[in-house]
Amino acid sequence: MNSILAASFRDPSGFLFRQDGTLYRQVNQVYAEDYRMLTDSGLYQRLVDKDLLIPHAEVELESPRPDIAYKVLQPELVPFISYPYEWSFSQLKDAALTTLRIQKIALKSGMTLKDASAYNIQFHHGRPVLIDTLSLTAHEEGSPWVAYRQFCQHFLAPLALMAYRDVRLGSLLRTGIDGVPLDLAASLLPLRTKLNPGLLMHLHAHAASQKKHEDRRKSGKDTRVSRRALLGIIDSLRGAVRRLEWKPAGTEWGAYYSDTNYSDAALSRKREIVDDFLAATDASTAWDLGANNGFFSRVASDRGLPTVALDIDPVAVENNWREVKDKGEANLLPLLMDLTNPSPDLGWNHTERASLLGRGPTDVVLALALIHHLAISNNVPLPLLARFFARAGRWLIIEFVPKGDTQVDRLLVTREDVFPDYDPDGFEAAFGGEFEIVHKRGIEGSSRMLYLMRRR
Repeated sequence: MNSILAASFRDPSGFLFRQDGTLYRQVNQVYAEDYRMLTDSGLYQRLVDKDLLIPHAEVELESPRPDIAYKVLQPELVPFISYPYEWSFSQLKDAALTTLRIQKIALKSGMTLKDASAYNIQFHHGRPVLIDTLSLTAHEEGSPWVAYRQFCQHFLAPLALMAYRDVRLGSLLRTGIDGVPLDLAASLLPLRTKLNPGLLMHLHAHAASQKKHEDRRKSGKDTRVSRRALLGIIDSLRGAVRRLEWKPAGTEWGAYYSDTNYSDAALSRKREIVDDFLAATDASTAWDLGANNGFFSRVASDRGLPTVALDIDPVAVENNWREVKDKGEANLLPLLMDLTNPSPDLGWNHTERASLLGRGPTDVVLALALIHHLAISNNVPLPLLARFFARAGRWLIIEFVPKGDTQVDRLLVTREDVFPDYDPDGFEAAFGGEFEIVHKRGIEGSSRMLYLMRRR
């Protein structure tokens, strides 16, 4: 059975669809000439060889729209689709630099990116990669880069706001499906950013002249730009992006594992138990919810499981991503996520960007040193937590942190204890409605308990 993806409707060049659970991309006849140029010029293979473009295979398959079909491609599968508002500062920066690198290589081959959407980049095998093959089109000599404004809105503006104002302003990408408006970014940035030549040119001056340029475009008086000048613009943008820096520091949980009540022996024993529990499952994918810097996420990813490490703390996620890059880890994807307000369905008809749970379920969920934050700090009843975890995955490895533990006591210092059911019996009763408890083990040197559960 063929099913066109609801989000795949904006590009006339083609669309994504599933058949029997497998993802395919139809190339429409209107893109045939560009597709031949992409392959015949060698650009496709160069980008694939440099790990900049998702590889694909051409397949013989009946498509949902054979009347307009040119080819059908089977792209290499990305295990988990993420969105720019879920990325750390350095992830967004790396995605921006990858986009510019692709554009520069494409121009030298006579092609260009007609789109510079951050949503066209995904993190695959530990690196950013372009997934929209059809965004590459023939470059008409003298034409400006049509995706220049989109690049600035999707990448440069949010990165500048994160670097100069507050890293949490990356969340503006969640409300702006086509990036951060340049006039908004310019008004929020400090005046000193006008002393930065790259930001002055590509953000402040760009925002000020946007209306004039739009009027010129509508009147057909487009500016002619040589390929050499275009390459200069790309180099200028790259320099502006590279100079943007953010030093991760100062958040509540950014150094969690250096401020915990675990002894080294207890932490090591906890890791062993988690590894044993993972071995007892048939899991091939994992989500680590409340992953912090990914210490326990790596128990799963080191076993070869593609693992998504989700945390609310921008410092923890940033440090996690930097470690992924430094070590060349291929199976771990750190992302920003507030589990009390996770990413929702967004876009046209609520179908262009999927919610967190809409991208699941995964095989196994890790919820370690998490439940007390949700139950006590955020007043989420235990039965609702059990229901959420049951929707997220088939298996659950969860840690119960009881009252009397220093981390729970820390949460109760400033509030009344209105959680009479927050104890081991109440926890097991609440989760027993959704899960079968397969194993439970205490962590020596602490009062905490680890559970392996299987969804009923």
